Amino acid sequence: MGTTVAAPKPDNIEKITVYNILFIIGLCHLLNDALQAVIPAMFPILERSMGLTFTQLGLISFTLNMVSSVMQPVVGLYTDKKPIPYALPLGLTSSMLGMFFLAFAPSFETILLCVFFIGLGSAIFHPEGSRVAYMAAGNRRGLAQSIYQVGGNSGQALAPLMTALVLAKLGQGGAAWFTIFGGVAVALLFYIARWYSSRLVMYTPKKRKAQRQMNVESKKAIKGALLIIIFLIFARSWYISAISNFYAFYTIQNYEASISESQSYIFLFLLMGAVGTFLGGPLADRFGKRNVILFSMLGTVPFSLSLPYVSPLLAYFFLALIGLVLMSSFSVTVVYAQELVPGKIGTMSGLTVGLAFGMGAIGGVALGFFIDKIGLNPTIISVGFLPILGFLTFLLPKDERIQEWYK
Repeated sequence: MGTTVAAPKPDNIEKITVYNILFIIGLCHLLNDALQAVIPAMFPILERSMGLTFTQLGLISFTLNMVSSVMQPVVGLYTDKKPIPYALPLGLTSSMLGMFFLAFAPSFETILLCVFFIGLGSAIFHPEGSRVAYMAAGNRRGLAQSIYQVGGNSGQALAPLMTALVLAKLGQGGAAWFTIFGGVAVALLFYIARWYSSRLVMYTPKKRKAQRQMNVESKKAIKGALLIIIFLIFARSWYISAISNFYAFYTIQNYEASISESQSYIFLFLLMGAVGTFLGGPLADRFGKRNVILFSMLGTVPFSLSLPYVSPLLAYFFLALIGLVLMSSFSVTVVYAQELVPGKIGTMSGLTVGLAFGMGAIGGVALGFFIDKIGLNPTIISVGFLPILGFLTFLLPKDERIQEWYK
């Protein structure tokens, strides 16, 4: 008699890692964030072709990231109560249309409107995309979140490369070619949405019973930990904003680099950031999430402080190390927050990732203002001190303590 392989029981469905879904949602994250990252990568082109000031460029960054950051927690909070699988392709459609019309935008105000729709699409995508990664993670949440988040960071890294190859030659109108990314993502997300819908029949996020029985002291500790995470995200996001938005101008001014050459610095920084994002999840599964967050911040300090004083060649090496180390905590921060507040997967994803966008938005405006007022070099030197705030990580609860709260 033949043997029959039993299908996974519904009770065990959450323990199975669905790798094909993880890789597809990671690819969609790549395509989504490539669209979004085209905006700051276009800054040198817009500054020359339209005569925009650094403050105006900062306002473009502010609009893009603030729309995304404000809406992400709202979307996450709503979909924690009522998941909307087909919101994923809908969000990418908004981004795709925004990118298409951006290619032909005739004025600063029109650019802001196009950027608004790109940010809106990103706000819809990120919380639901993170939920898909959580549902497909099984018992490997750190790895799953890394696969998902590394897609986004890889997309950000591709944007300056595409700028050097496409936009530097075709100008603003070359942005229309990036709508191909959006079209591919929309098609893939319809497949993801069907899987998501079928999984909802079997999968119900469960709040741990201990959460309702937690004492006042533990609840205060969770609120304090979330506040510390906000400060850490602030430091990381402002530094990333400074490099991704304005370091190209620094290389043009100090190293006499061309637009294409300046983008190579940003590409390397973001590329190694994607590598760091991927490595951070497995390292956190092994060594602890708090430890990885601590290392990512303080390990960056020597290089961020030295970057403004090194040669053009050595700057590549320093940027690579900064991206690798600093971004190793990106996905880890999301999972740490999700485990702090179980049952609020979309909300915590929207808070941490959305907050990163929001802090980057405020940073873009503030840094642009500082550059206009005190100069580019003093601003780049000053932001090198931001990772020192990583000392706050010592105040975060250890992973073992969080697990004890929810036993």
